[in-house]
Amino acid sequence: MKNILIILLLAISFTSCKDFKEGVQDGYNDAKAEAEAETVNGVKLYTLDGGTVKANMLQIFSQDTTYQGQSKTFADAFYIIEHPKGRLLWDAGLAEGLVGQEPFTTPNGAFTVSRKDSVVTQLKQLNLTPDDFDYIALSHTHFDHSGSASKFANATWLVQETEYNFITSEEQKQGDNYPAIANLTKVKTLKGDFDVFEDGSVIIKSMPGHTPGHQVLFLKLKDAGNILLTGDLYHFQENRDSKGVPSFNYDVDATLKSMDLFEDLAKKTNADVYIQHSTADFNRLPKYPKYLN
Repeated sequence: MKNILIILLLAISFTSCKDFKEGVQDGYNDAKAEAEAETVNGVKLYTLDGGTVKANMLQIFSQDTTYQGQSKTFADAFYIIEHPKGRLLWDAGLAEGLVGQEPFTTPNGAFTVSRKDSVVTQLKQLNLTPDDFDYIALSHTHFDHSGSASKFANATWLVQETEYNFITSEEQKQGDNYPAIANLTKVKTLKGDFDVFEDGSVIIKSMPGHTPGHQVLFLKLKDAGNILLTGDLYHFQENRDSKGVPSFNYDVDATLKSMDLFEDLAKKTNADVYIQHSTADFNRLPKYPKYLN
């Protein structure tokens, strides 16, 4: 009888211990899930004005004469992404030297560009300075996306290895796009997609073609849902509808493949797509000091 009682006590003790451990583990899992949810829900998106680009020769945004004789005015947005683990600047608008100047037309007549406000002035509205950023990522290194980049020299530049090798080549160093990124010496080169804060809320997606290392940005926001920022995969809605590839793209086939990947991603994630040069998309995003979260 005594032996039976000992066996029963051991069984009860083992079961209680097992239940306790499972309870602790369940509690840990619940707390972890809650913390992860709070991290994702804490992401905020601010939209800033990087200037205006008028495409005087819209035909260069196709492989044929689709837009012959047309012109179009583009927005030039750039963005702040705030996350509990850090702050990211996505793109950097036009050159700061344009602020306070008359609109400038490029020597070939293709573009007329202007910028009303500097990045420093706009950041001040949010009580920020360029030194408050952990990361800067450019969709690509064309002049209308890298203009203010040099002011973020203390941030880590997240760039595809192919883009970095391209823009720092001896040939590109002689061009107009290199100086904007020359001061970005804290560099993390990427080889494909990159989860910036390691929780699925801010993911850089490799979408080459427009340039060798062109990339887009996926965001998971609490109230606004999923968002995709296009970089220059598309320049305006008609471009997206027709899968139009500009004549100056680095690789047409790679661009078309990236478009397919992008549309598949947008569909699977039910993401709201913001074409960064679209004035309509620029106007439907709240500007600083408002934000999406």
